Amino acid sequence: MRREQARRTERAVLAAAHTLLLDEGWTGMTMTAVAARAGVSSQLLYKTYGTKAALAKRLYDVTLMGDDEPEPLRDRPELAAVVAEQDPAQKLALYARLAVTLSVRVGPLYARLRGAATAGDPGLAELVATTERERATGNAGLARDLARRGALRPGLTRQRAVDIVFTLLSIEVIDRLITERGWSPAEVETLLAQQLCCALLAPDDDGR
Repeated sequence: MRREQARRTERAVLAAAHTLLLDEGWTGMTMTAVAARAGVSSQLLYKTYGTKAALAKRLYDVTLMGDDEPEPLRDRPELAAVVAEQDPAQKLALYARLAVTLSVRVGPLYARLRGAATAGDPGLAELVATTERERATGNAGLARDLARRGALRPGLTRQRAVDIVFTLLSIEVIDRLITERGWSPAEVETLLAQQLCCALLAPDDDGR
């Protein structure tokens, strides 16, 4: 009973933080404002999260995953399908689809956080750096898998492959194509899958 109540409370807190961040920006998403909107005390927020940046990281993680279940991305079926896929080109297509799905969920929120971090907020700068490291770690797993299969283009190092995936599948690129250029998520998926295949795969593996 207590655990379910705690989850309901956190959902209210995260919903309040999400709305305030998108509507009022980072400076408007104060702990006091979040608490008032969620119907809880500021003391509870500080006791639970410690800092505003820690609350923002929790909000980012839950928004990215689409729920508040404890399973990390590496244990989710969407990533398991990527890992299990044997065909390199299809593997990249699945990975591009996953990247677009995650970016659609978190893109607007991430843009707010990154903008505030760029403006000089030290707590947010570390948060953004952490999310980038997490993304690079996931990209490294993909590159390692392709290298192990001998699927990488001749002369392409694993680290360069990570850099290519990291750049092409960045949240900023996907979010701008969708929100600023009017692309549909499906169109972005197709483009990114094609670009990943061209940039990463040996000719025999990219369908040519």
